[in-house]
Amino acid sequence: MKFKLNNKYIRWGVTAFLVVAASICFYYLMFHGEKLKAGISLATQVLMPVVFGFITAYLLTPVLNYVEQHFLIPLCDKFNIKESKKRGSVIRAIGILVTVFLFVAIICILISMLLSEIVPSIANIVSNFDSYINNITKWLNNILEDNPEMGNYVIRLINTYSEELEFWINNTLLATTSEVIKQVSLSVINVLALLWDFIIGVVIAIYVLISKEKFTGQAKKIAYAVFERDTANAVIRNFRFTHKTFIGFVSGKILDSIIIGILCFIGTTMLNTPYAVLVSVVIGVTNVIPFFGPFLGAIPCTILIFVVDPMHPLNVLYFVIFILALQQFDGNILGPRILGGSTGITGFWVIFSITVFGGLFGVIGMIIGVPIFAVIYAAIKSLVNASLQKKTMPSEIELYINLGSVDDDGFHEYVPDYKKNKIRSRKNKKKASAAETEDKK
Repeated sequence: MKFKLNNKYIRWGVTAFLVVAASICFYYLMFHGEKLKAGISLATQVLMPVVFGFITAYLLTPVLNYVEQHFLIPLCDKFNIKESKKRGSVIRAIGILVTVFLFVAIICILISMLLSEIVPSIANIVSNFDSYINNITKWLNNILEDNPEMGNYVIRLINTYSEELEFWINNTLLATTSEVIKQVSLSVINVLALLWDFIIGVVIAIYVLISKEKFTGQAKKIAYAVFERDTANAVIRNFRFTHKTFIGFVSGKILDSIIIGILCFIGTTMLNTPYAVLVSVVIGVTNVIPFFGPFLGAIPCTILIFVVDPMHPLNVLYFVIFILALQQFDGNILGPRILGGSTGITGFWVIFSITVFGGLFGVIGMIIGVPIFAVIYAAIKSLVNASLQKKTMPSEIELYINLGSVDDDGFHEYVPDYKKNKIRSRKNKKKASAAETEDKK
């Protein structure tokens, strides 16, 4: 007797096994969730270098492809070097060297900027904190002298909350100082461990880049082995769309933020804004977050500029006007040119995705939320259009805006009551005028 995988009893057995396995997993998740969480945390910690490696390789792949296709391959063609396995290996090796060199150079530049400009700026802010407080005090005194009623109100507030503030400092802030020091020490250790994982990840990324076509081929081979041909085609097509959406958005947003940071540095230097480098870095980094990023960066920078010199509020006004103009330029000219239609979703869904993913995953969620939601949105749109196509109905959204109902005769437009009343009154007027004409005859 031949053993057939498509036998109905085999299918029933596999289905029963999957149901029992899913039930066991659900039970374990409900009553032993902490152990499962600890296991996942341990696995994540162990695999973190591999995760860093794949993420780094994924982000560097467009750079490697650009170097190979626009520089190395044309150079080989120019010198009439025939295509061969050796030529491909040499091109890949040189391409990886150039890509890794650019990657390391960018990191070194950022670290150099951090150590030479940003860290001294932050240290200067801390060392001059008392003078900045005195500046704010003078500014408040000037305002309160011109407004005695407001001054009396502020004094009453200070008297009311001074005791509570003193109690909080003595019993809460000082009591938790040792805990804060402990957390800072642990954070330093975690940063060093993260740095080591990142270094191992870069090494793994190099090996992934060497064999990236082979990995892609293996993934496609598995897809066609597991799924039916049409399903595998759909899976590969969806992964290609996901890759295009992610890499287009992430790389475009990084390039856009770098340009905005440079333009901000040029503008703040011309305006003689204090801590121009620090302000430009904050504006550029927060610009990676869509929609909310410019506001998240501009608010603390505005407060910093005001605290440094509150007696000259025009400096703050000039900075705010410049940032608004810069963000308008980014939102209406630079951003659309770089990003184009990489997401394919409207402004409402951008805000929605940032709010939801930011609430779930923090800052990382705000950055990756837009491309993730764009993929989900495209998948739902594809399923809806496929379902409509099976029902021989059109997929154009314009046809459904004023739709009232659909029957065998086609689409019927929805007519609101006020329009019906207008149509009815016109008909009545026409009947009345026709009756008057008949009476005259």
